[in-house]
Amino acid sequence: MQRIRLRYTKRGRLRFTSHRDFQRAFERALRRAAVPMAYSAGFTPHPKVSYANAAPTGTGSEAEYLEIALTEKRDPEKLRELLDESMPRGLDIIEAVEARISGLADRLTASVWELRLDGVDPAEAERAVAAFNAAETVEVSRKTKNGMRTFDARSAVASLETTLETHSPQADRPTDQACAILRLVVRHVTPAVRPDDVLSGLRAVADLAPPVAAAVTRLAQGLFDEETGMVTDPLAPDREAVAAAPADRTGAAETAAAKASA
Repeated sequence: MQRIRLRYTKRGRLRFTSHRDFQRAFERALRRAAVPMAYSAGFTPHPKVSYANAAPTGTGSEAEYLEIALTEKRDPEKLRELLDESMPRGLDIIEAVEARISGLADRLTASVWELRLDGVDPAEAERAVAAFNAAETVEVSRKTKNGMRTFDARSAVASLETTLETHSPQADRPTDQACAILRLVVRHVTPAVRPDDVLSGLRAVADLAPPVAAAVTRLAQGLFDEETGMVTDPLAPDREAVAAAPADRTGAAETAAAKASA
């Protein structure tokens, strides 16, 4: 059984698709592309697809991940092209790599988010960010299926800053008005701290209230490096293992030949 890991996007208006909507679209794409999927056992077999830490509905993303299991070996890049052609524009399959090292979900410990605040003066946003960063705790409340829950949104935030650079040109927002752009790195903790929780925290500590809903895009997710504050690529270990495999096989053949000659 071959396992392939895919990175996909939610861009533009497709950010409003729910995770269930994406699942349906992806399973249709698997059928259209005639992917030799492995299926679960039992009375209701379903294709073996594992999703990892999907972004909330309404947020865009450049870094969503999933893993599929195949009954026949396929070239990852050709498979990616077939699947991407079968998906709606905006739900784009942009990377594929053969899974060689277990634990993809364990490598997703933090996310990098871009928060575009239209109608907010950058100087006002910078003052609010400074107040948030200076606070030891920032309590926010969110409605859950079990009722309202209050938790600290500050402890999960590794960094929050204003920036002039934007990486989400797909956001369908006007550009002829004041706009503040925030860059947020947040650890994946329990309870999960989402970008809207951080926005609630900015409102609580600095009364920052954008006149329109923020355009939120996940730029990356992966393993958080405490020393550098960077979020690393979760597919890099698999790519490195694939690249090293031919050399490993050559080395093993040489070792076997040397033993035989001895």
